[in-house]
Amino acid sequence: MRALLALGAALVAIVLPLEAAAQDVEVAVLVRDVPRGELVSASDFAVDTGTQVQARSALSPGEAAGMEARRNLREGSIVRRTDIQEPRLVRRGEPVTIRLVNGSLVIATSGRALGDAADGELVRVVTNTTSHTLDAVVDGPGSVRIALP
Repeated sequence: MRALLALGAALVAIVLPLEAAAQDVEVAVLVRDVPRGELVSASDFAVDTGTQVQARSALSPGEAAGMEARRNLREGSIVRRTDIQEPRLVRRGEPVTIRLVNGSLVIATSGRALGDAADGELVRVVTNTTSHTLDAVVDGPGSVRIALP
């Protein structure tokens, strides 16, 4: 009899969380396809129903707004943290302005980015004049800086 009660309690412990996870809740989904590299805006979302498991990993429109899609995102899908990233301000192969900053002294030259990077991230660049490869920090669209200590 005790074994039967223990088995019943175990089944209840398994079934109740499954039923709770299956309940429909409101979740934000995309109203259009968002191609890789495009910025997501709050107007790209609508409210739909989904499970609590889906809702737990879904970002709100406010959290996703202004972020860049890491991959192609389909209409009707929820957006997770792994689907988006900070917008890339510098892209591989694009021209950049390289600024060397030391106090009030600023020396600028042109170059080319060797990778993609967002604001504040490190990126390798090559100068157009000397072909030297440098590590720089992105500080704006198409702009990087090298700060001297």
